[in-house]
Amino acid sequence: MKKLQGKATLITGGASGIGFATALAFLEEGARVAIADISEESGRKAIRNLKRLGFDAFFIKTDVSKESEVKNMISKVVKKFGRLDILFNNAGIFVHGTVDKLAEADWDRIMNVNLKGVFLCSKHAIPQMRKQGKGVIVNNASCNAVVADYNDPAYSASKGGVGMLTKAMAVDYARENIRVNAVLFGEIETPMTRYEAKCINANFKEYCKKVAAEHPIGRLGTPEEAARAVVFLASEDSSFITGAFLNVDGGLTAI
Repeated sequence: MKKLQGKATLITGGASGIGFATALAFLEEGARVAIADISEESGRKAIRNLKRLGFDAFFIKTDVSKESEVKNMISKVVKKFGRLDILFNNAGIFVHGTVDKLAEADWDRIMNVNLKGVFLCSKHAIPQMRKQGKGVIVNNASCNAVVADYNDPAYSASKGGVGMLTKAMAVDYARENIRVNAVLFGEIETPMTRYEAKCINANFKEYCKKVAAEHPIGRLGTPEEAARAVVFLASEDSSFITGAFLNVDGGLTAI
């Protein structure tokens, strides 16, 4: 039996990077998958790529910072699958800049997507999970949930919030058989990595080499490695785990 056989799953920010790799991993484990993303072009492309690999999924264009769109997203998933077993709150954005240089609008945008988005998606998924008597939420908190990074105060603050929100939800819903955990990723080589390099006008290969050296394991992670961690937390392999942080960071937070 596959680990997620028949499970109805939803992945936000699922069109690329960790989200897309997780969608593929979920499908390989027998899940039914809905991908949400703010970019319709990227979402449609992701669905086509999955189809080429022999899998079916469906796409919902969603801005997770807007409650009306989140409600619509959850409604469409439940209508399609009849239930929602697993939510992977993966959507996130990044803005570079120290506090004194960061625009208020950029601060608000990061908080609205990275933190408020997790709140809204969970808020509207939990009633359905409660109705079913069971559910799993996995949050992408990043290693910035527990350690800061240079020139990234808004991102670090948002992910710190996701980490504590994870623990709070885990405590609140444990007796209702809804498990909530977070994955703390180190640097995973994704389109966001390329964007980070661009923000500081760095050569991408040189940037990756520099960041890899900061990880004790000596390299960046792959989206596939990230996805396997999400599968673990989403599956019954982690049935006695809630409120936990799973570090998938090449030893970065051990330093």
